[in-house]
Amino acid sequence: MPRRTPQSRRKRPSDAAHNPSCPCGLAETYEKCCGRFHEGGVAAPTAEALMRSRYSAFVKRDEGYLLRTWHPRTRPARVDFEPGLRWTGLEVLETTDGSAFHSTGTVTFRASYRGGALHERSRFERVDGAWVYVDGEFPG
Repeated sequence: MPRRTPQSRRKRPSDAAHNPSCPCGLAETYEKCCGRFHEGGVAAPTAEALMRSRYSAFVKRDEGYLLRTWHPRTRPARVDFEPGLRWTGLEVLETTDGSAFHSTGTVTFRASYRGGALHERSRFERVDGAWVYVDGEFPG
């Protein structure tokens, strides 16, 4: 009977579920998912897609993308990334409007990080046809 070595082991399906290809949690690779938005060639088609891509941008510390997708009225001068913060997962809890047929939308989500979670209801608007993040509130 042949012995299994660590190199001959195959990755179990459950391993993949804990390490999704794109930080936003969808099964696509980063390049086919949020990466294409980060590169700037295409805009996120929905408020949820923008929120997911912004989460991925926080994971990757992509300040340029975060600022480009922030509403001009509420955009800060810069993004201050918290040193040592490690994002570990995203769960979309609810979306309201925010499709190709809307001009506004909200996305409620829970973004986990090592040691806790951020629960936010984010507001999005279209500016010149593109979705942008306006602001968020923290439901109780």
